[in-house]
Amino acid sequence: MSQETFDVVVIGAGPVGENAAARAVGGGLTAALVEHERFGGECSYWACIPSKALLRPGNLLAAARRMPGMPVGDRLDPAAVFERRDLFTGKGDDSGQVEWAAGVGIKTVRGHGRITGERKVTVDDGRVLLARHAVVVCTGSVPKIPEIPGLAEVPIWTSRDATSSGEAPARLAVLGGGVVGVEMAQAWARLGAKVDLIVTGPRPLPRYPDFAGDAVAEGLRVDGVTVHLNSGLVRASEVDGAARLGLKGDVVLTADRLLVATGRRPATDDLGLESLGLPTGRPLTVDDSGLVSEVDGGWLYAAGDVTGRALLTHQGKYAARVVGDVIAAKAAGRRVDARPWSRYTSTADHYAVPQVVFTDPEVTSVGLTEPVEGAPHRVVELDIAVAGSSLHADGYAGKARIVVDTEREVLVGATFVGQDVAELLHSATVAIVGEVPLGRLWHAVPSFPTISEIWLRLLETYGL
Repeated sequence: MSQETFDVVVIGAGPVGENAAARAVGGGLTAALVEHERFGGECSYWACIPSKALLRPGNLLAAARRMPGMPVGDRLDPAAVFERRDLFTGKGDDSGQVEWAAGVGIKTVRGHGRITGERKVTVDDGRVLLARHAVVVCTGSVPKIPEIPGLAEVPIWTSRDATSSGEAPARLAVLGGGVVGVEMAQAWARLGAKVDLIVTGPRPLPRYPDFAGDAVAEGLRVDGVTVHLNSGLVRASEVDGAARLGLKGDVVLTADRLLVATGRRPATDDLGLESLGLPTGRPLTVDDSGLVSEVDGGWLYAAGDVTGRALLTHQGKYAARVVGDVIAAKAAGRRVDARPWSRYTSTADHYAVPQVVFTDPEVTSVGLTEPVEGAPHRVVELDIAVAGSSLHADGYAGKARIVVDTEREVLVGATFVGQDVAELLHSATVAIVGEVPLGRLWHAVPSFPTISEIWLRLLETYGL
């Protein structure tokens, strides 16, 4: 049994763990990064990167069809789409990520790491890693599989299968109307599958304003997806290698694959948390510095999906940068400023979490999507009908909503739906984080003719 000591030991080498380790090293500390699968993590190989690589060609083809004069084919070339996706994921080869980590001074350790004592991580090959200052858990999340009679018997996909398959099933059923469900339903429909999307409520994307879910549902129908609203999977069985699915309302479907996209849970199993008196299967509760509040001694930190705060790669990386900076500052004896919006607090988790749903139409939001009852909030909502959008695509259809705090006269939320609206999102994020007064924001003149002209229309409608 070998034993090594580092200033920081990070468990989980996805983008979140990489950022935590890199910030600690950048702050003058030594760090070990432990990973039992692939360095680069879920986002690099099975989530953000491959899913967007699958979606982008279809979005471009649809955009070209909205532009007269473009030489447009009838369909995508699936083999070419899969080949380009595999270029981005390296076909699972994580050597580049390992080289990057070594290049910035991080010690990489392959194996399953478990916490076996205070500041102590034991790898499954017997190696023991001791941390002088902190252990950081960045193990992400895993799919939640619901308990439905017969589900274990049928050929299912999880999100990993949906983003890594090299062949479109003839018939694909998708259970779940969240982000993964709608994105993969559209991607595979455009790649040739006959897709049925099973949604429990009246529209997909229930966490967004109604107009967003309705627009995405219509976009899916245009691509041939059958959208089953106010539905749900009641039972499942295997018939001749396919899935026979019984939905609410006595609807029966047959699918070659069933994608289960019903959410994710923190990956806290088999981490040794029970040795610290912590339950598994639920998030690690952290403060805004990433410190796990239920463990004494101030040595255990966590960032990313495993905390349950904001299950998005970019927010996890943000929280990880905070964690790395906090640990480095404390190790050096420097004062850690715990006030909101300091470099040592992940304040944006509470007020300004940006997200993009990369369907066609795209859906983007940051901050509040609805006004808070009893708060001094006013909603301004407009169709995106400006010169820039008219030039961008024939028949451009989109909508914008902002939520304004009328007492402070600042933006507290923005939602956009339409082709290519993801590029509007960061301007809204900056306005919210910076608490830019609307009177000053009015002087941020949008270029003509761009879709950003919608900002002027929203402020004019508000009364400026």
